[in-house]
Amino acid sequence: MRKKVVVLGVVGLAVISLAVLLRMGPPSGEGDAASVRQGATGNRIAIAYLQGPIAEGRSYMSTTGTVTPRLVARYLEKLEADPSVRAAVIRIDSPGGSVAASQAIAGMIEEFSKPIVVSMGDIAASGGYYISAPADRIFAMPGTMTGSIGVITSVMDLHGLYEKLGIKDQIIKSGRHKDMYQRTLTPEERDLIQGLLDDAYEQFVTYVAVHRGLTVERVRELATGELFLGSRAVELGLVDAVGDLDDAVAAAAELAGVKSPTVYEVPPPIFVVDLWSLLGDVGALMDSLIMSPEERLLLRLRDDPLPELRY
Repeated sequence: MRKKVVVLGVVGLAVISLAVLLRMGPPSGEGDAASVRQGATGNRIAIAYLQGPIAEGRSYMSTTGTVTPRLVARYLEKLEADPSVRAAVIRIDSPGGSVAASQAIAGMIEEFSKPIVVSMGDIAASGGYYISAPADRIFAMPGTMTGSIGVITSVMDLHGLYEKLGIKDQIIKSGRHKDMYQRTLTPEERDLIQGLLDDAYEQFVTYVAVHRGLTVERVRELATGELFLGSRAVELGLVDAVGDLDDAVAAAAELAGVKSPTVYEVPPPIFVVDLWSLLGDVGALMDSLIMSPEERLLLRLRDDPLPELRY
């Protein structure tokens, strides 16, 4: 009974929130290429914020708390097409995430035709560092946590969970290793997964070496998964200088040859998709109220049984 009341409360709150948002309409200034932060127009230096773990996904909204290739593409395509934008600053605050998504985002930054500078926030580690590497210049605060060059994954053995839920798992397969991610790994299978990680690790090391002007051997020495503070990362050559967001903007203006830049921030996501994000959050909250932790874990693993390689 109590759970039912809570669920009804959540639904009611969602309906009220939706009505309020519809009543408010889109935020002022939305639909422009960017919202003015200071000054009016002129030679623009754009600032885009990438905050949260990196993942594949359909979302191109920063409000979902995830950095996706689609979100970054949306930002960069707008800035690329805007002739008043002379350079961009990407403010990154991310612990990393999906290998493929990190590589896709780094490729977009690498191909951006205008000067692009990275300003690191609290953390730009692993995948967060990977997507920073191709920037023309990288700034970090003295206390920024960065580096963590390496690859990780995990494979869950579900037998204990199945036993707890009273489920008998019967697997019919073609392909000797097809079920390897749903049970205890054999030594041979552990070696297979280790091979995947080693290949992704070498891709990470090589990418950093190419874009930071370091030798592969030197990057490999640093690529232990260790975190470095920003001041130490400068000494190691992983970051160009210690500096804040204003320093990054000044560097971007210098690279673009702009003497009196107008600085502005890329606007937040469009209104309608914000609503979809909100509804998605409500759905996840309802799942957490209706299902037990074991049932939620089982559902997630059933829908996505393969392990994810993460930078």
